[in-house]
Amino acid sequence: MWSFAAVIVLPPLLASLMVVLTYTLAWWRIKPHARPGLPHRWVFSCATVLCGTQAAVVVLEVGMASYPGAPGAASMEGLAEFGVIAAAGVLRWAINLGLVLVAIALASPTARARDLFSNIGEQVLEAGALGLGLVTAAVVVNNPFVLPGVVVAMVALHRGLLVHQYQQASRFDAKTGLTTAKWWHEYAEQAFTQSRNRGRTMGLLIVDLDHFKAINDTYGHPFGDRVLRSVAKELLAEVRDEDACGRWGGEEFVIALPEVGNEHNVQRVAERIRRRIQSVVLDPPGNDDSADVVTITASVGGAIFPAEGISSLDELLLAADTALYAAKNGGRNTVRLNGAGAPTMPVRRALPQQAEPPTAGA
Repeated sequence: MWSFAAVIVLPPLLASLMVVLTYTLAWWRIKPHARPGLPHRWVFSCATVLCGTQAAVVVLEVGMASYPGAPGAASMEGLAEFGVIAAAGVLRWAINLGLVLVAIALASPTARARDLFSNIGEQVLEAGALGLGLVTAAVVVNNPFVLPGVVVAMVALHRGLLVHQYQQASRFDAKTGLTTAKWWHEYAEQAFTQSRNRGRTMGLLIVDLDHFKAINDTYGHPFGDRVLRSVAKELLAEVRDEDACGRWGGEEFVIALPEVGNEHNVQRVAERIRRRIQSVVLDPPGNDDSADVVTITASVGGAIFPAEGISSLDELLLAADTALYAAKNGGRNTVRLNGAGAPTMPVRRALPQQAEPPTAGA
């Protein structure tokens, strides 16, 4: 808000200094809580805004005779001046957003396009901030005593932005980047309801890493976290955009497969996932070149809806869990589907409603 107001009413150099000042103040405010390695992101973000600011300056200089800093700069005596300012704001926003999206895409090659454009709410708030910047510029020129009202509005927008960011953060597991058990269950519940109401199929897989406790005991928990991240990456690479993959707790993962077609397709997906995990090879911690590499295997249990005895998501989960139990008893590193070679067995545990702490692997 402040930097765009500065673009409208101040000379280009002072407008650029305003961008640097706001980013410096923000960095200083959060610096005690920042993780190592973040300063380069702040510098890049500030640079994207500076690029957008200079582009907006060009638009204003070409389109407004009174720019910059003249008393009439923010008066908007006609629709033409308003259109010029709006064009400058849109260009500034587009350059900033475009450069940030490119950086995210380069840093996360596996990120999907829909993930990059998923947070439309923040862009709406960005548009609101630009609008407040325009109002602020007019207020500064004509009646600065009204500025406290603008500040109150900006604080409200900022709080709304933080709430959305906290909601987004609560959906993802910090160690793997997959969805949390709670959010996955909500999504899977909706998918199951739609499948039942529309007469469509839905598959469900539970993936459990074999001998994960031995990996933690041998190489340490930080390496165990690295294993979890590597497996999560392979899972995301295998599933479709419409599928949901979450961390169920400890070394277990769950995958919802809406409209999967038939049991044969569930089996194929499960086998591809098992083979992907088996292909993961990690160097053990330390600098010992002679140390053997670490390989991983997983047991996979699956179930499909509709099926006899399954009328809810919880029952579908229990069916997949029973199949996973059969896969473990069948020698591990294998796939079992409920009703396809998976004998009926007592279910090992109740359905968790939130992420469980890491547990000892089978």
